[in-house]
Amino acid sequence: MDSDSSSGHEKSRIDVEASSVDEYSPQEAKGIMSRIDRRLVTVTGIMYCISVMDRTNLGSAYVAGLGKDLQLTIMNRYSIVTLIFFVTYILFQPPSTVLCRKLGPRPFLAFITIAWGIVLIGFGLVHNWGGLLALRLVLGLFEAGFFPSVIYLLSTWYTRFEMGKRYAFFYVIGCLASAFSGIIAYGLIHLDGRANLAGWRWIFVVEGILTVVIGAGGYWLLVDFPDSDRKVWSFLTAKERAWVVQKVKNDRGDSEVTAFDLKKFLRGGLDWRIWAYGGMGLGTSTINYSFSFFLPIILNTNLGFGAAASQILVAPPYGFAAIYMFGINYLGDKFKYRGPVIVVNMILCLIGVPILGWHSNNYVRYFGAFLICAGANANLPSALALQGNNIRGQWKRAFCSAMFVGLAGIGGIAGALVFRAQDAKTGYKPGLYACITAALLVLVLTAVCDFSYYLDNKKADRGEKELECDEDAPLEGFRYTL
Repeated sequence: MDSDSSSGHEKSRIDVEASSVDEYSPQEAKGIMSRIDRRLVTVTGIMYCISVMDRTNLGSAYVAGLGKDLQLTIMNRYSIVTLIFFVTYILFQPPSTVLCRKLGPRPFLAFITIAWGIVLIGFGLVHNWGGLLALRLVLGLFEAGFFPSVIYLLSTWYTRFEMGKRYAFFYVIGCLASAFSGIIAYGLIHLDGRANLAGWRWIFVVEGILTVVIGAGGYWLLVDFPDSDRKVWSFLTAKERAWVVQKVKNDRGDSEVTAFDLKKFLRGGLDWRIWAYGGMGLGTSTINYSFSFFLPIILNTNLGFGAAASQILVAPPYGFAAIYMFGINYLGDKFKYRGPVIVVNMILCLIGVPILGWHSNNYVRYFGAFLICAGANANLPSALALQGNNIRGQWKRAFCSAMFVGLAGIGGIAGALVFRAQDAKTGYKPGLYACITAALLVLVLTAVCDFSYYLDNKKADRGEKELECDEDAPLEGFRYTL
């Protein structure tokens, strides 16, 4: 452990003022950032990977017999089971970033990961749909704290134009989880009959055990906030962390954490843009979740692929999405644009949805799934980078992370409902229309935000306005990123 790291409580004793961004050579600075990437982005990405698998494996389990065994084929029971998760997931979002800041990422994130892994094992042992419903509620409670806390944690380590590709890489790992979850599920259902458990039950039991193991590993491997002196196993020195904090301070001037104040935390809700960012998360997640929950079912019941093929064919669209996601967000960082990246992503969705829904050839329709998965999955890190670039203030940033993920959770509820069982004979047309509407919503909100950025930047250039100084002192030269 770092010899200078001793306290078990949040302190912020890193001597920032003694550090300079020019303290390390470019090569040394690159090495420090690489170590941060390997430890922070990789570990949180792996944990997010298992989170995505745990949250979205219902579709594969349904095709493998869950729907029949627990009578989820009756009315909209499957949709109810998928959406009930988001009730607790949304309700427990707001306090999660505050708890993460106070308790520290290592114990907080490790505990909730282990807890939802245990709940997932219970999925494999439940014998009626009411029990499954209750466990989905508990799963949402524990998973609620993970995503906003990780997004907030990542934002404290990187400058504005380092975030895009890091968020993307974090999401790429999760996207690959979506790609391979169907293949893994296909393999696990071949355990059918072992220990008197059906194949679909093994999906939850094995993935639950894996989640517990990864959560335990996360306790040792996760890092803390850069300004904290809590113990972290074999990571950066205090001097290196001070350099990171100084770099972030020079970039956006909000590296110092003020004492928590509920009014200060909630004041972020007065900024209309916070709600616009959340609306982007809502629209994007509506598309994202609807296809993560229902793509295996659509491939099976609507495009005519067999049960096994439907599980395996989920992988290629998400594999393509992972490549596209990193590429488009890398370009966003390089050219310092956010809004245009979001526009390109949503145009891909607007092309892919009609192809999937209306083309006469099933193989061409399957190609539409590639475009939808690429655009929708890439847009979450793109939208997060947009809000991350245009917010100053630690508690405003924490509130925005929780609000973004909370509204994205509402998109998850919508995504669980848009493809209804009674619409299967129509090719799920109402659900496809809903996805088109969601993409258009994101485009409108992006245009409105970018136009407001342009006007405010002009006012700042003329000295008529200070930008984003509600919580911190004005930072000369800070401008919104279009």
